[in-house]
Amino acid sequence: MTTESATQPEPPRPNALEMVGVAKEFRRGSAPPFLAVTDVHATVADISGTGEFVCIVGPSGCGKSTVLQMIAGFDTHVPPTRGTIAFFGEPVRGPGADRGMLFQHYSCYPHLTVLDNIAFGVRLHAKELGLSKADIRQLAHEWLLKVKLRESDARKYPNELSGGMRQRVALARCLALKPRCLLMDEPFSALDEPTRYEMQDLIVDLWAEIEATVVLVSHSVAEAVYLGDRVWVMSGAPGTIVREFADVIRPVPGEPSMVTQAKPGFAEAVAEVSHAFFSVLSTPREDLLPIHADGSGSGKPVGGDR
Repeated sequence: MTTESATQPEPPRPNALEMVGVAKEFRRGSAPPFLAVTDVHATVADISGTGEFVCIVGPSGCGKSTVLQMIAGFDTHVPPTRGTIAFFGEPVRGPGADRGMLFQHYSCYPHLTVLDNIAFGVRLHAKELGLSKADIRQLAHEWLLKVKLRESDARKYPNELSGGMRQRVALARCLALKPRCLLMDEPFSALDEPTRYEMQDLIVDLWAEIEATVVLVSHSVAEAVYLGDRVWVMSGAPGTIVREFADVIRPVPGEPSMVTQAKPGFAEAVAEVSHAFFSVLSTPREDLLPIHADGSGSGKPVGGDR
């Protein structure tokens, strides 16, 4: 006998991220309101086993960080002035442990050791996670090693670390909570070039382990092309997504980023995205149309052909 439940198909998986007609306006006392972003339409699928890696580039002040902080649910940025933001089918109403944020400036607590910095977020959520003090310490120690820090670094304080080491600590603190989404706001921009390559390699390795959605804002087109499955190009303020590249070169597991980025094919991909970026910069803002960044790379304007 066939039951109804046996014949019913599984419900579709909700998208990891859905932004529909999102706009954010900031009001500053008696000053005129400032429209930071407008008409942002984007879909990021929940890809089982990997997650998607999306990179955002655009001119300075275009609202890249605003988009990131709305997804994070910061109370200064949600709700949006217009439109909706959903994370795994649920409206974003505030921050949560399911979304980790890594900032441009090294966000370490100066009074805590490296190990205690890594354990900080886990301690806040220890009760809901069912973790003991010993569990927390063990988890922090595991992530210390996963971000390629040494045992001897555990008892150091942030002022004893280099910039790259402090960013590794901040990354470990985010990932120790196993977020479903990692948000990164130009996390490597303050690092020297060799260290930046090292951090790119680390992110690629850890992304394979955490299987999370990643949204990264970068000022470097080359970095965006290397790390991203998709690259969104935003217009000047009020920012909106005007181009999407969905067929960029993916990192080769085990191959250093410096090697990949020296290949001719990679240079061609960077040139293509850079050309689009500079085209956006040279086009009057009113002539740029918002697109639905849905992963197809079609660049179809919102509302159809116009």
